[in-house]
Amino acid sequence: MFFLIKEVLEEVNKSALNSATEQYVAILTTKEWETDKETFDMGIEIEPDSSEIFSTMAEVNYDSLTGTFSIPDRSNLSNDSTFAFALDEKGIVFIDDSGESEKYIRNIQKTRHWKLPSLERFIYDFLDQIIKDDLRLMEKYERELDSMEQAILSEEENLNSGRVNDIRGDIRDLLIHYEQLADMAQEFEENENCFFKTDNLRYFRLYLNRIARLRDRSVSLRDYTMQIRDLYKAHLDIKQNRIMTILTVVTTIFMPLTLIVGWYGMNFKYMPELEYRYSYPIVFGVSIVIVVCSLLFFKKKKWL
Repeated sequence: MFFLIKEVLEEVNKSALNSATEQYVAILTTKEWETDKETFDMGIEIEPDSSEIFSTMAEVNYDSLTGTFSIPDRSNLSNDSTFAFALDEKGIVFIDDSGESEKYIRNIQKTRHWKLPSLERFIYDFLDQIIKDDLRLMEKYERELDSMEQAILSEEENLNSGRVNDIRGDIRDLLIHYEQLADMAQEFEENENCFFKTDNLRYFRLYLNRIARLRDRSVSLRDYTMQIRDLYKAHLDIKQNRIMTILTVVTTIFMPLTLIVGWYGMNFKYMPELEYRYSYPIVFGVSIVIVVCSLLFFKKKKWL
């Protein structure tokens, strides 16, 4: 699949690239790249490997830039879409068996109309496609954390504490991803091989600023998850303290009653209370008085 970078991305056949003066975008499978890479005439020292990709990165060759993309799926950040690329001043080639790069390029083809088309602007728009929905994703996480905080403060019973750790893990993965994208954009901005026009380097600076804002928002959300976790832990501690307080109060109330039971449970022969007619109602009344006085005392101390 081949495109020329004009006012819009114009899809062409392979033979049109040779006679075209515009810069190009190509999407090839690994097998197609192995067959046709010599026709692109790139001075590649570090061959882009699309079989084992673990990060987003760019490397400078003698007369080209090569690198890889590892893009977390925003609906499930544990899954990554991976592909490689190679570029020089004539254009960029994506080596992709996943179809992810084609999805981004099709979106650019539908939505972008450039007054000053260039490879630099295409790369900026391509990188922008990767992060375009991330601000909404951050807002979704923030609303979810707000709901959790409100639930904790309202002392709701059905709290999913594991979800906080899941969000924190997602934010960590996004932070790593943003760091890698920032390193790649910085590599482009340095323009070591002078592939890009000096005036167009502003696109990479603009992208670095966007990444910095997303990174700051991610750090803020990560800190928020830690605060929610601490708040939940404090909520559990308070709940346990209340339980211990109730147990202590109950134990304290029944200690005098236990003493009375133990006292009159002794089998001594000469215990005048055993023969006294009103012993039982007196002991019963004393027990009631002890319980009521204990409850009033704990109520006054605000332990109940």
